[in-house]
Amino acid sequence: MHTRNRRIRALAAAGVALTCALALTSCGGDDDDSGGGDAKTLRLWHYEAANSAMGAAWNESIKEFEAQHPGVKVKFEEKSFDQIQKTASMVLGSDDAPDLMEYNKGNATAGLLSKQGLLTDMSAEVTERGWDKLLSPSVTTTSRYSPAGTMGSGKWYGVPNYGEFLMAYYNKDLFEKYGIKVPTTFDELTTALGEFKKHGVTPLANAGAEYLAHQYVYQLALTKADRPWVDDYELKGKADFHDADWTYAAETFADWVKKGYIDKNTTSATAEKAGVSWLQQKTPIIFSGSWWFGRFQDEAKFDWSSGVFPGASLTPGSGGNLWVVPAKSKNKELAYDFIDITMSKKIQNMLGNKGGVPVAADASAIKDPKSKELINNFNTLTKNDGLAYYSDWPAAGFYETLVSETQKLMTGSASPDKYLDALQAAYDKGVSKG
Repeated sequence: MHTRNRRIRALAAAGVALTCALALTSCGGDDDDSGGGDAKTLRLWHYEAANSAMGAAWNESIKEFEAQHPGVKVKFEEKSFDQIQKTASMVLGSDDAPDLMEYNKGNATAGLLSKQGLLTDMSAEVTERGWDKLLSPSVTTTSRYSPAGTMGSGKWYGVPNYGEFLMAYYNKDLFEKYGIKVPTTFDELTTALGEFKKHGVTPLANAGAEYLAHQYVYQLALTKADRPWVDDYELKGKADFHDADWTYAAETFADWVKKGYIDKNTTSATAEKAGVSWLQQKTPIIFSGSWWFGRFQDEAKFDWSSGVFPGASLTPGSGGNLWVVPAKSKNKELAYDFIDITMSKKIQNMLGNKGGVPVAADASAIKDPKSKELINNFNTLTKNDGLAYYSDWPAAGFYETLVSETQKLMTGSASPDKYLDALQAAYDKGVSKG
C-alpha cells in the first residue's frame, strides 16, 4: 500500500516535501531545532491530514499527553508520506531522528528498517502495557519482524492503533439516476459497470500514477485466491505470477480498460485526482482505502454507501501504519506514553466517530451509522482472516514496479503476459525470504 496505502497524501505540498527530502532536515518545526533531544520535548512525526480521523485523534492525543506530562511539550513536525518513505533510512541513521514516528508497515518498509537496526525493539513494552491484548492476530502481523525483516513473527518494532482496508464506495444517487442496482456480488458488479458505460459514464475512478490501479489488479486476483496463496505471496516469498489467479486479474483489468470501465486517460492520474473525480460525481464507484472515509463523510454532497469488494472474502488491508520508536530516539519512555494514550478508550472512540477504524473502541460509543458499518466490516474481515495485506509489501522497491508496469498494461504497451513477466522478475529480485 500502503500501502500500501500510499494514501491520499494531499497532506503536504509537494514542493515542501521535496525540499525536506533533499535537505534531510525537519520541516514544520521551530527554526532552532538542531535535531537534539531533551527531556522536556517529544519530537513527533506523522503524515495524517488534520481533518482526517487519524489527524484529529492524534491532535487530541497531543493535548492529553501534555496534560499528563506537565512541562513537557510535543513538537509535532508535519511530514509527507513520500518524504518519510524516501528518506527514513538516512534520517533515522542520523542525529536528526525524531522520538516517535508514524511509518508504513510491511517487509519493504518497517521490516527493512528493523533489519537495518534503525528501530527500537518494543516487545517488553508491548507486553507490559498490554497493547498486545488489544490487537487481533491479523492486525499484529505487521507489527512483528524476523531478523530478516519479514513480517508476522519475531520482535515488536511497531504498534498500530487503527485498522484499514480497501472497499468500494458507491454514489447511490448516480446508481438511482440510471436505474442500476448497487452490487453485492461480482456478477452484479460487472453488470453495473456495463450499464454505466452504456449511459456514457465511466464507472470506476482510477489513478495509474499511484496505488489505485495495481490495487484493482490485486483485488481481482484475491477474488480467486485463498489464504495459503496470500501467505505464500506476502510472507514466504513464493509467488507464481503466471498462476490462474494473477493471470485472471491481469487479463480482467486489461479488459476493463478496453471496455472503458476504467479510463485509459487516468494512466498518469494521482490518487487525489481519483478521489476528487468521485466527489465531483464524475465516476460512481471508487475502490480504495478506508483512509478516505472521513473525508468522504465531510465532502460528499450526495447519498453514498460503502462495502467490501463484491464477492470477495479476501481484500487488501491490515492494521494501520505503525507508531515506531527510532533506535536513536532521545525520549523513548515519553514515546511509549504517547502510544499508550492513542490506545486509550477516549482516543479510540474518537477515532471511530471521526470515520476511522479503531482497534480498541467501545462499540456502543460509535454513533454514526456509516461509521458503525465501516467498523463492522473491518471486524468481520479480521474475524474471518480476510485481510490480505498489500500487493507491494513482499519486495523492496516493488511499489514502483507495480505502478510503472500497471501503467503499461493500461496503455496496451504491455500484454497481460509481459506484465506478469515483469512483476515476477521484480518480485524474485527483491523479495525477502526469512
